[in-house]
Amino acid sequence: MDDSFYMPDYRGSKQFSQQDIRTANATGFGAAADDYMERGIDLNEQLIMNKPATFFFRMRGDAMLEAGIHDGDVLIVDRSIPVQNGRIIIAAVEGELLVRRFEQTFNQRRLLPENKKHKPVTIDEFSNYASWGVVTCVIHVTDSLLQAYMQNRKTKSHDRDR
Repeated sequence: MDDSFYMPDYRGSKQFSQQDIRTANATGFGAAADDYMERGIDLNEQLIMNKPATFFFRMRGDAMLEAGIHDGDVLIVDRSIPVQNGRIIIAAVEGELLVRRFEQTFNQRRLLPENKKHKPVTIDEFSNYASWGVVTCVIHVTDSLLQAYMQNRKTKSHDRDR
C-alpha cells in the first residue's frame, strides 16, 4: 500500500538546512553573512502545536483590548488545549461567539472581558455554552501599508461576491 496517499501535501521545512538551498554568486566569493544565514521561518511550525485541531479566527469588537487583542486581529485557536482558569477562549454562549478570559471558581464559571465597557458573562447550568478552543496567538497588524492592503483585498472580495 502506498503510504504517501495518506500523507499531507505540506510536510514542513524542518528537513532542509541552509546548505541544501542553492545560491548563486556572480563574483565567485561568498558574502560574509552567508555563513550565518538560516532557513526561512515557517509560522506553522513556530505557532501551531496541533495542526488538525487549530483554526484561525478574526476578532470583531473591543472586548479584549486590555489583553492586547484588537478589532481585526487574527487569533490562532487550538481546540485540543483544555479550557482552564485564566486562559483566553472562544466560546459560543446563547448562539453568540465570544472571545473572553475563562474564570472558574468553586461555585461558578464566568467569561471575563478585558475592557470595562463590557460585562462578565456568567455560565450557569441552564446556559447554552460551548467552548470552541483556547487562543494561543494573536496576529496584530501594525503597519498602515499592510492594513490598507488588507482592507483593499477585503473590499474587492466583497464586491466580487455581490
